[in-house]
Amino acid sequence: MNSVLTGTPNSTQRRLWQSLLVSLLVFGLSGCGINNIPTYDENVKAAWAQVQNQYQRRADLIPNLVKTVKAYASHERETLEAVTEARAKVNSMQVDSGIINDPAKLQQFEAAQSQLSSALSRLMVVVERYPDLKANQNFLALQSQLEGTENRISVARRDYIAAVERYNREIRTFPGRIWHSVLYSDMPLRDTFEATSEDAEKAPEVDFQ
Repeated sequence: MNSVLTGTPNSTQRRLWQSLLVSLLVFGLSGCGINNIPTYDENVKAAWAQVQNQYQRRADLIPNLVKTVKAYASHERETLEAVTEARAKVNSMQVDSGIINDPAKLQQFEAAQSQLSSALSRLMVVVERYPDLKANQNFLALQSQLEGTENRISVARRDYIAAVERYNREIRTFPGRIWHSVLYSDMPLRDTFEATSEDAEKAPEVDFQ
């Protein structure tokens, strides 16, 4: 007598039931947020990459900016050197995605970027003394690019802060706290940006109009 008549499931039926149960289990777990922590972690990494991209874009603009200003204000050597040295310090730092797991290195990186922002702000004050420089087309183009970059840095930093806040909140609250203790205990809480100078959250003023 076959399995259909006796009511005994055969191997094919058992496999179908097992597949169905696994599918229901996976669906149920995904609805409980089991994947939230790694998903939010990837969002943090992506947001940090964008911060790095915008900081690098600023660093790439600086040599031409310094060169252009020097052509009109070569005797402003101290201010020009401060910008160049601050940029060199930033570029000398070994920065990768792992820095967001190291609060001390992240703070050092932010301090170096803040120093560069301050040096650029002082340079912009110097530019006010030179009407011919302010009218130079190359300088105007650099000014526009720098202003846009500073705004992008502010947006990228804001998005990174939001991504870190969401990731940390997931780890600290139910049910994410349970999943973190069971499956993702190796993924730490992350530090976010902290102001290293007064009004650090604001983009430097670079509008000379």
